[in-house]
Amino acid sequence: MNAAMPSATPPAKLSEAMAARRTPEMLRARNVLVWRERLTSLWAPLIILALLYVPYTVIIEYSRASAAWAQPVMKGLGLLLVLYFVALLVWRNVSPKEKALRGVRHDANELLEENERILRKPGVSAKVAGPVLERIAEQALRVEQASAAGDAEALRTEVKGLEALTAQHLGAFRKQSAMDFLGGFGKALLVALVFRTFIVEPYRIPSGSMLPTLEIGDQVFVNKFIYGVRLPFLNYVPFVIVRPPERGDVIVFNNPVNESVDYIKRVVGVPGDVVEFINGVVHINGQPQQRELVSNEFTVHNITDDGRWYDQQETLYEENLSGVTHAALQTLSRMPRREGPYEVPPGHVFAVGDNRDNSADSRHGLGVTGYGKAEYVPYGHIKGKAMVVWLSLGYHGLLHGLFGGTGLRVDRFFEPVR
Repeated sequence: MNAAMPSATPPAKLSEAMAARRTPEMLRARNVLVWRERLTSLWAPLIILALLYVPYTVIIEYSRASAAWAQPVMKGLGLLLVLYFVALLVWRNVSPKEKALRGVRHDANELLEENERILRKPGVSAKVAGPVLERIAEQALRVEQASAAGDAEALRTEVKGLEALTAQHLGAFRKQSAMDFLGGFGKALLVALVFRTFIVEPYRIPSGSMLPTLEIGDQVFVNKFIYGVRLPFLNYVPFVIVRPPERGDVIVFNNPVNESVDYIKRVVGVPGDVVEFINGVVHINGQPQQRELVSNEFTVHNITDDGRWYDQQETLYEENLSGVTHAALQTLSRMPRREGPYEVPPGHVFAVGDNRDNSADSRHGLGVTGYGKAEYVPYGHIKGKAMVVWLSLGYHGLLHGLFGGTGLRVDRFFEPVR
C-alpha cells in the first residue's frame, strides 16, 4: 500500500500512528467518510435543530418584534428537518447496501475505539513494541479505506484482520474493567444531568390553566440558567446569571406546597409588590394594569381527565403587565369582585395562570392549601423561564382522527411564549 514512511520514534497512540501513515488522498477520503457519517446519522437533524434554536431564542427574547419573521423561518426549517429525519429513517432501513454497511461500519468503529482505548492505558504502549503498533496501525488504515470505499465485503474482511491482530497482541489487555465502564457511563450521565439541570429542560403543558397563551399538549423549552444556577435538591439559587424573575415572565417551578409536581404560571408580583385584583384588573402597588377587551365569546379547547376534548367559551382580554403584553381569559361573574391584597415577601414571586377562572395559583394556595390562602413561590423553587413551544400534540392537529382528537399541531411549532 502507498503510504508515508513511519516516523523515527513510533507514536504511542493508534490515532497518531495512523495519522503518520496517511497519504493526502487517504486523508481526503477519511474526511469525506466522517462528514457522510455525521450527515446520515439520525442525530444530525436534532443537532442542527438545537444549533438553530439557540440564536432563535436569543432573537425572540431580546427583539420581540423579530418573531414576526423569525418564527415562520424557524418553522419552515423545522419542517425541513423533520422531513430530513424521516428520509434518513426510511433510507437507512430500506436500502440493503446501507443496512449492510451500517452494521459492519459500527463493528469497525467499535474495534478501532477499543484499540485506541487499550493503547492509551498506562504501561500498555511500553509493552507493545513499535513494529507491533505499526502493524495494527497499518491494518486499521485498511479498515478505514474499505469503509471509505463503501465496500461491505471488503470492510468485513479487513475488520476480521484487525480483530485477529488485536486478539494476538492486545488480548491480555482487552478485558474492560468495571471502572472503565462506570467511567464512560458516568461521563454520559453527567453531561445529561448538567444539560437538563442548568441549561434547558422540556416541559409538557398538562392542563388549561395557561390558556390561551399555552395550549394543552404544548411542549416548551425552559431556560434553566437565565435566573441563576439552581441547586435542585436544596432549592437554592446561589447567584443570578442574567436577571431575577420579572413581572410578565412565564415560569416553570416546583410547587413549594406539594413538591411532587411542577407548575407553569405567569409572574404577576415580585418581592415587595402588593398585588390586588379588582373586578378582574390586576393592581400592582395600587396601580391598575392596562387591560382591553378582545372578545366576549372566545373559544378555547380543554380536555377532561379521561382525554375527551371539549369547547370552552371565555372572555378574552389583552393585558399589559408592566410592559409585557399577553392574553388572559376571565369571566367576571365567576370570581369575587376583589381578591387580595397580596404582599409578596422577599425572595418570592406571586404566580398566576392566564386562564384566571381556572387556575390553581398563588391566589388559591397553589392548588393545595385552598382558596383564600395565598402561597408564594420561592426563588429556589423556580426551574426557569418558558421560552418557546418546540412541539405540540394538541387539539385537532395532524392525524387527530387516529388519536381521539389529539394530533401534531404544526401551527404551534416555535411559538414564542409571551
